[in-house]
Amino acid sequence: MVQKNRVDGYLVTEKLVKRFDEALAVDDISLSIGRGEIFALLGSSGCGKSTLLRMLAGFEKPTSGSILLGGQDIGKFPPYDRPMNMMFQSYALFPHLDIWENIAFGLKREGLPKAKIKQRVGEMLDLVQLGPFAKRKPHQLSGGQQQRVALARSLAKQPKLLLLDEPLGALDKKLREQTQFELVSIIKQIEVTCVMVTHDQEEAMTMANRIAVMSSKGRVLQVGTPEEVYEHPANRFVADFIGNVNLFEARLNVEDADHRAAVTGIGEVHVGHSVGGVANMQIAIAVRPEKIEINKRKPSVNRNLFAGTVKEIAYFGSYNTYIVVAGDGSQVRITEVNTSRHGHSDITRNDEVFFWWDDTAGIVLRD
Repeated sequence: MVQKNRVDGYLVTEKLVKRFDEALAVDDISLSIGRGEIFALLGSSGCGKSTLLRMLAGFEKPTSGSILLGGQDIGKFPPYDRPMNMMFQSYALFPHLDIWENIAFGLKREGLPKAKIKQRVGEMLDLVQLGPFAKRKPHQLSGGQQQRVALARSLAKQPKLLLLDEPLGALDKKLREQTQFELVSIIKQIEVTCVMVTHDQEEAMTMANRIAVMSSKGRVLQVGTPEEVYEHPANRFVADFIGNVNLFEARLNVEDADHRAAVTGIGEVHVGHSVGGVANMQIAIAVRPEKIEINKRKPSVNRNLFAGTVKEIAYFGSYNTYIVVAGDGSQVRITEVNTSRHGHSDITRNDEVFFWWDDTAGIVLRD
């Protein structure tokens, strides 16, 4: 397991394991999350991320391992004795109560004085900018507004830890993207420590200070900032899971004074002299589509230059994606940014093209 930028933990899990009968859902997870950090658990469905979140909340009991918050072992505390709140994808707002009453619900259950409840609910409405909507029912609000009500209710009791389970999953794409920034801004104002679960890579990259990428077997494969996980994936799974990537199976070959190279199906790839390993060692080379150049005219470069035929072109507005079939039959994905409203590429389907990348663009993976 690779963990970069490990911080002094406010929330710490130590060798956390969860089994359901013989099925292993969470496997030996040790994490250290800093105070005030937004930390994302990222992985595909069934990887154990929601189970891990439910153990933090107290809804599931660990098979083994410990959970510490501020140095205190909270693993045996029931959910209602843990200084945290959890916000679900469905928001779970009470449809018969107005927004003010929804936010006040938990405060009333705690028996706070009316004046304190009024003050706290007012602060939360101001925080999420929903003061004018205080007397509306949930069904009278948009999805993004309902999401902010749920957040306000979660923060009203001033938890030390906020747990978010697919917090934006119920929103459409455009609203989800807009709400990501709003949510981060609100969480940072409160300075609450936050752990969120998501299967959406862009959501994790946009919102989190650090990300833990989980495998399908309930293990954490890499922890790092969004940039670290994207630019320096620890293994093939992470490289392939985060964003789009071209993976070339290779074996190390040439080691000259000024460079190291590997043999792939599309040709010799320069991987940088600092790459260690013995000759003929099997590796993979990962290259992100946006780091590959493409042109119908041969460029004046002599490294990592290959030829192929354009099979497909997809227009996405801000960029084009090309699928190029290389000489060995492998398909290479290449992304080209559209920088001009009127400009367009002269590359069409079935064109013979050259594609290439800088020596530093390839990532050598051994696992």
